[in-house]
Amino acid sequence: MNPNFNVKNLLAQPAEAQLSRGYGHTLREILQQPATWRDTCERMIASAAAVARLMDGIETLVLTGSGSSLFAGECVRMALRRDLPATVEAVAAGDLLTHGAAAMPRGRPGLMVSLARSGNSPESAAVVTQMLAAEPQMRHLAITCNVAGRLATDYAGDWRVQAVVLDDRTNDRSLAMTSSLTNLSLGARFLGMTQRPADYRVLCERLSRACGELLESAADRMAQVAASGFQRAVFLGSGSRVAAAREAALKMLEMTDGRVATIAETYLGVRHGPLSFIHEDTLVVCFLASEPGLRAYEADLMRELDRKQLGAAKVVFGEAIPQDVLRAGDTAIECPGLAEIGDDNAPLLDVVIGQLLALFRSLGEGLKPDAPCESGAINRVVESFPVYETAGGGR
Repeated sequence: MNPNFNVKNLLAQPAEAQLSRGYGHTLREILQQPATWRDTCERMIASAAAVARLMDGIETLVLTGSGSSLFAGECVRMALRRDLPATVEAVAAGDLLTHGAAAMPRGRPGLMVSLARSGNSPESAAVVTQMLAAEPQMRHLAITCNVAGRLATDYAGDWRVQAVVLDDRTNDRSLAMTSSLTNLSLGARFLGMTQRPADYRVLCERLSRACGELLESAADRMAQVAASGFQRAVFLGSGSRVAAAREAALKMLEMTDGRVATIAETYLGVRHGPLSFIHEDTLVVCFLASEPGLRAYEADLMRELDRKQLGAAKVVFGEAIPQDVLRAGDTAIECPGLAEIGDDNAPLLDVVIGQLLALFRSLGEGLKPDAPCESGAINRVVESFPVYETAGGGR
């Protein structure tokens, strides 16, 4: 492992050197998450009256976004289903753009929650505009990181649309979303706790504290794993944590410019074909549930991987990790307090593991994590494209 690829040495470089080497933004954005989560907590609580007005009497709540912003909604979908009497779904903004109301769950009035870092991607404002015209009983909440983005500015004065803008620090300058993703997800989590702001504040504090401890204890271990030479990565989760697996897989793909192939799956689903992806050069990252029944299913799968000698090694993230799911060369990342935080709230911590792995693997590939795509195929904000009229959607 390159001795410079640890947090202490990376941070020891002058700010100008960090930026010129292409990691300054990404590293800062990962490390700032405990502090920004506390800030997002206070911003959401301050918006409680406006949010409660939009949610009053709703039968449907739709979380929408594109890419990581969609995953931010998927991370909290199950928690909101537990907390709210409304039907809760996460629907890709692209599906709403192409299929309109047909992509929406039934039940009106409803609330569509748009999650966006910049608020300027082609789908973001187009979907809100389309739905305002086609679905008059849908109300709209935008949670965004960019005070100057279209989601924050285009609908000022329309009573049906409310925007909550997060701290500018969360408007990640790097290509891959890190702190923006987790803060958007934490902001959306408030929707299930608008009547319990004190409980929300306790949850945010627990998450922030656990994240700070995780960054302190796991960052350099993830640097060591990233240097191990794997060419493929599989991320496994159950329930809400499947969304974290999807986000972690995307982070590795983006930050390595596609050099590391990735998939995300459930522990039960991986048996149905995707086990064939796990070769001798494959890292398997396991987000381990705290709930005993879920953990039993997950442990069975991990023992099966070991019995069949599939994969180069595993990273197992959880609390009180049993020794019998580990083999030589595996890395166990303990997270005290994770069971108390709960499996439905754990995805915010899971994705931090994925962010660290991707950052260090990107550096190991000689890339610049802030802008790793050397071909220019992808950009921080998706390039503009025409919005067409479709039979299911609209213009």
